[in-house]
Amino acid sequence: MNIILFDNKKRNHLLPLTFTRPIASLRVGILTIAEKWAKYLSVDKVSFFTEPYLQPKYGYRIAEKNLLIDGSVCPNPNLINSILSLNTNECLVNDDVLIAICLDEYGVEQFIENRLNKLTKQYFSHKVIRIQYPEDLFSFNDEELRNDFNLLTNGRTSANISSTNTILGDSFFAEEGAEAECSTFNTRTGPIYLGHHASVLEGSHIRGSFALCNHSQVKMGAKIYGATTIGPHSRVGGEITNSIIIGFSNKGHDGYLGNSVLGEWCNIGADSNNSNLKNNYAEVRIWDYEHRAFRKTGLQFCGLVMGDHAKCAINTMFNTGTVVGIAANVFGGGFPRNFVPDFSWGGAHGFEIHTLEKMFETAQKVFERREMIFDETEKDILREVFERTR
Repeated sequence: MNIILFDNKKRNHLLPLTFTRPIASLRVGILTIAEKWAKYLSVDKVSFFTEPYLQPKYGYRIAEKNLLIDGSVCPNPNLINSILSLNTNECLVNDDVLIAICLDEYGVEQFIENRLNKLTKQYFSHKVIRIQYPEDLFSFNDEELRNDFNLLTNGRTSANISSTNTILGDSFFAEEGAEAECSTFNTRTGPIYLGHHASVLEGSHIRGSFALCNHSQVKMGAKIYGATTIGPHSRVGGEITNSIIIGFSNKGHDGYLGNSVLGEWCNIGADSNNSNLKNNYAEVRIWDYEHRAFRKTGLQFCGLVMGDHAKCAINTMFNTGTVVGIAANVFGGGFPRNFVPDFSWGGAHGFEIHTLEKMFETAQKVFERREMIFDETEKDILREVFERTR
């Protein structure tokens, strides 16, 4: 069975996070949505139908029989069973929203050309977790962390970690190569998962639910509360609560990060903080790219959303519900405004354009630090985002 995860019409509400990836490549819980589907469906990998400029990196393939699944939907066993029972030209809907379609090769071509019709509907009445807005990622993170923990650890035994640590509760799992010393792990509030070659340095205190993904590090003396996910190849320190780092990003120093989502290739300067609660305890509003206006979130706690390649200098202060765009570079005293546009360079004193040339120079160095190549595919994606946000 060939799996294609498609972006729905909500993808613009998930900007800036989806400027550089399909919806299904967002991380919530331990895994990305795409990784969840691959694991549940026992396939090596899935493909994506997304924006044309992203397709060279996130392509799709077509087979004789294909399952097309909404990439914003997180799988669960009931949903998997319903999807696998679909016959060709049948679709699964939930609350009148399309979840999945089973199509032959010709049907996929019609779907891509937006000419598909005459489908037989099957209805799914159970709960579905959909990621429709950036704040959904940290709002659903506890539930998805628990689901992913069970998915990844069922029937397996944790690797051993040093006896210098204190583990409270029974929901702790470490993959081979994970290391920790002189730290506390409280799983009574939720599971704790340490990925391959993840490391927790001395004096850290971590409460579940929590995931530290492959090759990531918690630095000495960190204080981390659930529900928090640190994606692969990242470093974190200071105080963190209910936040997600998608991967390849650093918040390596003291400072607070709460109810927030950071993309890839971000860097948070030392002693930087974000507010996640307004002084008057009012509902938080957040910038919405689709509406080009601030949108009510329905949340009292909502912190920082930061797009890929964005960075901030030491002692940066982000107000409640701040959105920082792709490749923005924020520095200087005072609070920057609650929406920092993509490719901005500056702070509370004002912004100018962060040029592609300067941005590419920095990205090249950052990729080299991870022994990765900042190639033309990556550059073409960022060129397109630059033009779209000019």
